[in-house]
Amino acid sequence: MRSPHLRHCKSARKGATTVEFAITCSFAFFFFFAALEFSRVAMYRHTVENALYEGARAGIVPGATADKVRNKTRELLAIAGITDATIDVTPAVLRDDTPRVNVRVRMRLDRGLYAPAFYFLGKTLDRSFEMAREGIR
Repeated sequence: MRSPHLRHCKSARKGATTVEFAITCSFAFFFFFAALEFSRVAMYRHTVENALYEGARAGIVPGATADKVRNKTRELLAIAGITDATIDVTPAVLRDDTPRVNVRVRMRLDRGLYAPAFYFLGKTLDRSFEMAREGIR
């Protein structure tokens, strides 16, 4: 027959296990959501860089316009759900003798994240890419 003291220790241990689980589980959820948010920001960064490259490629061909560059860049950003980015094309008017095309994208990092990521509040992603135009010597 078990002693009453042993039964008391087991029930006290059950309470300690519950508290340990609650603390451990909260840390596990914190790290899970932090990893999710950092991965999402990395995806945004890669998407922006790809959109910059493709937008600049659309602008280097003869007859291209700045609107065509902006539309191509915006189209690729929309795939990842980025709809509120600022897209600048330099020069604003592409002529046949324009030697280079520069595309710049700026967006807030705290938009579109799944959880409130305080690390990214107020921070922006600002990237640009420049290419030489085709047929210009």
